[in-house]
Amino acid sequence: MTHAPNPAAAPSETADAHPHANYLAVFGALCALTLVSVGFDLLPNPPKLVLAALVFGVAIAKAYCVMAWFMHLKFEGAWKYIVLVPTSLLGLGLVLALLPDIGIHYYTVEADPTDAVASLAENEDGPGMRAEPEAGE
Repeated sequence: MTHAPNPAAAPSETADAHPHANYLAVFGALCALTLVSVGFDLLPNPPKLVLAALVFGVAIAKAYCVMAWFMHLKFEGAWKYIVLVPTSLLGLGLVLALLPDIGIHYYTVEADPTDAVASLAENEDGPGMRAEPEAGE
């Protein structure tokens, strides 16, 4: 038997079970985190690996704030993991399946760059252009 909400009940009894987030505070935190990541970029000569780790750490904190409060995942039950885990596995599988075709072979250079410069110097018309033979040739 299901119970219908009592219309005469106090508003606190019929309200959602989770508290409402202070969205302005979350927005302020996101702005502060953005300033922190910009501040990391302005550091004089930091090691690139340390800078990348700091900026990615701030980006993860910002993503958590957006997901937890604006997407209301903080107030959801454990069912969100049932949806998240298979989706993440499929996304990882897609990346791994495409890695040999796109990630590895796409940026390989098969020609020697000095050969390309030499062939450009020989052909004044530019790459891929062939001079038309003159009428008397």
